[in-house]
Amino acid sequence: MAEDFDIQKLELLCKQFYEPANPSQRTEAEKVLVNFQQSPSSLNQCQLLLERADSSYSQLLAATTLNRLVSKPAQILSLQQRIDIRNYVLNYLLTHSKLAPFVVQALIQLFCRITKLGWFDSYKDEYVFRNVTSDIRTFLQGTVEQNVIGVQILAQLVSEMNTLTEADVTLTMMKHRKIAGSFRDVLLLEIFQLSCTLLKQALENCKNLNFNDEAQYGILANLLKLAYNCLTYDFIGTSQDESSDDLCTVQIPSGWRPTFMDFSTLQLFFDLFGSLPNTLSSMALSCLVQMASVRRTLFDQQERGKFLDHLANGVRKILLSPQRLSEPGNYHEFCRLLARLKSNYQLGELVSVQNYRELIQLIAKFTVECLQMWQFSPNSVHYLLSLWQRMITSVPYVKATEPHYLETYAPEVTRTYITSRLDSVSVVVREGLEDPLEDQGMVSQQLEQLSTIGRCEYVKTCTLLMQLFDTAAGNYQDLLSNPSAQEMSVAIQEGQLTWLVYIIGAVIGGRVTFTSNDENDNMDGQLVCRVIQLITLTDSRLSARGCEKLEVAMLSFFEQFRKIYIGDQVQKASKVYRALNDVLGINEESQILSIIVRKIITNLKFWGRCEVIVKKTLSLLEELSIGYSSVRKLIKLEEIQFMLNNHTSEHFLFLGTNLEVSHMKCRTTFYTSLGRLLMVDLGEDEERFEQFMLPLRGSFDILAQMLSQADSPVFRNDEAQKLVIGVARDLRGVAYALNTKIAFMMLFEWIYPTYTDLLIRSIQLWYSEPQVTTPILKFFAELVQNRSQRLHFDVSSPNGVLLFREASKVICSYGTRILNVEIPKERIYSMKLKGVSICFVMLKATLAGNYVNFGVFRLYGDDALENVLQTFIKLLSSIPQNDLLEYPKLSQSYYFLLECLTSDHMVFIGSLEAPVFLYLLATISEGLGALDTMVCTSCCNALDNIVTYIFKQVTAKAKRRAVTSASSANVLSILEQRPEILQQLLATVLNIIMFEECRNQFSMSRPLLGLVLLNSDYFTQLRNTIISSQPPDKQSLMAQGFENLMDGIESNLMAKNRDRFTQNLSVFRRDINESLKGPNVTAVTTGADMMT
Repeated sequence: MAEDFDIQKLELLCKQFYEPANPSQRTEAEKVLVNFQQSPSSLNQCQLLLERADSSYSQLLAATTLNRLVSKPAQILSLQQRIDIRNYVLNYLLTHSKLAPFVVQALIQLFCRITKLGWFDSYKDEYVFRNVTSDIRTFLQGTVEQNVIGVQILAQLVSEMNTLTEADVTLTMMKHRKIAGSFRDVLLLEIFQLSCTLLKQALENCKNLNFNDEAQYGILANLLKLAYNCLTYDFIGTSQDESSDDLCTVQIPSGWRPTFMDFSTLQLFFDLFGSLPNTLSSMALSCLVQMASVRRTLFDQQERGKFLDHLANGVRKILLSPQRLSEPGNYHEFCRLLARLKSNYQLGELVSVQNYRELIQLIAKFTVECLQMWQFSPNSVHYLLSLWQRMITSVPYVKATEPHYLETYAPEVTRTYITSRLDSVSVVVREGLEDPLEDQGMVSQQLEQLSTIGRCEYVKTCTLLMQLFDTAAGNYQDLLSNPSAQEMSVAIQEGQLTWLVYIIGAVIGGRVTFTSNDENDNMDGQLVCRVIQLITLTDSRLSARGCEKLEVAMLSFFEQFRKIYIGDQVQKASKVYRALNDVLGINEESQILSIIVRKIITNLKFWGRCEVIVKKTLSLLEELSIGYSSVRKLIKLEEIQFMLNNHTSEHFLFLGTNLEVSHMKCRTTFYTSLGRLLMVDLGEDEERFEQFMLPLRGSFDILAQMLSQADSPVFRNDEAQKLVIGVARDLRGVAYALNTKIAFMMLFEWIYPTYTDLLIRSIQLWYSEPQVTTPILKFFAELVQNRSQRLHFDVSSPNGVLLFREASKVICSYGTRILNVEIPKERIYSMKLKGVSICFVMLKATLAGNYVNFGVFRLYGDDALENVLQTFIKLLSSIPQNDLLEYPKLSQSYYFLLECLTSDHMVFIGSLEAPVFLYLLATISEGLGALDTMVCTSCCNALDNIVTYIFKQVTAKAKRRAVTSASSANVLSILEQRPEILQQLLATVLNIIMFEECRNQFSMSRPLLGLVLLNSDYFTQLRNTIISSQPPDKQSLMAQGFENLMDGIESNLMAKNRDRFTQNLSVFRRDINESLKGPNVTAVTTGADMMT
């Protein structure tokens, strides 16, 4: 009766958890249920719940609890128990037809998880978890409901085998791929063929099916999902990002070739599309998309032609009767199918298919109609434009004698795209619809595709654009000169001009993809003239009105023009200037640069409060300041000299303090560009540098005056914060640009010590305000970077030491204060960890900059180095170990710094207290498995430095030499008390090399040799454990591999011995991977985490 009471209690708790009367009741129920799931007796209770419970929630609890049990890293269930659970779940699903859908899904998930994790487990010489299809056939021979569950199981199993989920904590990527590969070879084709057979039967019986019946509809939906899961399987373990799905090839195994050569398989899905209701037919098209993408090498040339014929014929028939494409899902998938026609087949093959002329005509007609319906499924347009872009790009490479007719149909596609975008403007403005222009990502993508399509028959494209532009610009000018013009009419003309400016910029940018001629360049010139004339018109009226979207389009146009016609690689005699000279009198690059810079100044003056325009304007200025030849022409312009002499808020609104703090980020970009321009002719002209820095000096003087009143009631806190934020961002931009020794010394002497003290004072005052501290810390992190050897000081110069002292003060001032701030966990990164990360970057730059002799600090009693290192330890100790790898920027800055410290400051590392030293080793152990290769490499190097240091001390002690320092004695003492530390590190490194996807094998090999030499007895024990854990037929190969690994290796860490070990390890890893291509792969187990 106790058990019955327990079941009743669990049922009540489940009801309280899923249908709580109040939040506190749910919380209490959750605590008890979590304890239940962690209880040793939960296995038996789960069976009772499934057998006796009346509640679906109780059944769900049982299924999820069992799922957790089988997924635990340390497997607590025996093989027999897992077999019993698997068989019980199958029987339970077969005999209980009225389960809630979420219970069915949870039980299917449990079955699939057991099957995946036990894929290589054998019992009585039989792989007991692989008898999937024979078990499922029992479902398929039963009722319709059982049919549905059987197909669901197969679909979920294929998905489970194909995906490494967060629940797969027991699997490494390598083991997951071995399971996935074995499943592909053993079962996947059989499952796909089964799905096709069942779909054929359903199609033959289609007229008798009732799609309103949930069960009959469900079986077809799940069959299509099963086929789709098979076709989207990761056949070769590439794990491609889904975002690149439409560029990939489906790597169908050679064993599937007969299935694809049987063209009835392809025809099946075309027939399903034509017969199924719209809610299901889109999945049939999704399967066709995958089948159209099979790798080219699956067929020979003749077979590929036949396959493409069948595929193209199916597409042609859909286009002849396109009524079903009115459903958005079908329409989208069909557009994807069309795109795959060119992404996986050459244009020369396409033109050879039967009825190609009719096919390309139908595709063009379909494209035109789709472009005209710009509101219907706008995300699908990308695929249609992609098809035309790829075909036109391929035209120069076509060797087939058959005509491609693209010169006939591509101009119509271009015309329709342009006119449909212009027609959309009036609808958007009049009806208040969402403007496509606001989706910058989609617009940029489509314009990039149009830039190629429009270059086909380019004269027609330009003629159309000029006609449309002249009409729109004329109407716009008339409206502006008419005081009574309606605002809506003006907005429509501005919207149309925005599209035209974008498109003109795009087609000019498309010049790089085609061999251009003088006529095309002349046409470009005529288009440029029109845009420049429009810019002149709009700029003259900015004080009265302006259009943000049109301004952004103009910046996009200038960026495209810059890429093509301005720069070091541009032909100087380009015919584009012929048209510019005839209309505007512009005959050289300097004049067009002058127009661009004037536009930049105008935007910064009138649009200072518009973050989007300011950001894009400064991006254009930055790009111009990078080119070698263009920057030398820029510096001669009056407009540039004006900017260098007048960079104040009076002329450039965004440099003021009356904006939001978020708008100030672009100031760094602005001053980086100005700094580069200043550097062109700066040389040793200190007076010119002082003149340039006058606005910043004025800001510092005001800041100094404000900070002197920091304790008084009249202190303007917000204004002072914005002032220091702005000046720090400005200085960071200047510091980044000054990359020569002479120029940098001007900046250092200008800022030190007066202004650095003001910045440090600001940190001390606003240490808990990241919007203030982050810009200051980033400036100092830039200041200490030895970029281009700019910090190469003279022998008699103390500047290296002085610069390090300032960096030390900054880190200590910030670090000691931020440690005392209570920060909620959800804001821990923005409030603390981001600043700490920048401090780590700054410290690493100073330690690795090679401009400070750190030995003099201790010698002369200067505590700057000791203070900053101790602050680093305090900051590190305050960070939970999980956070170090959770935040990428923090992990990179920390591990790069740790590598530097262990390389040059092992005396300090060795003197750390035992808990801190062990924490460092624990972070290294965690970092060895990081996904970021650079982090992993830094961990290996840091570990190698530590192991080498320890090996030297151990060797010296063994030779009865005196321990030379307190740090050496401290390290040896810690390791004597905790010898398992290095043993676990040895096991971790060896495990990664042998059983995981080791992407930096060389780096891993360096610390491994030292670990082996320091733990020779444990290495022998570990080797024996690994060998004995393998199948008997693999043990001799494994033993020979270990013998070869240590062949010729001496007991030292000299370079020659290290290199020999690295070579041996490369052979060892290759041989081990070959021997482990089979079942029962057992990794190194190290027990509990000995680092904690």
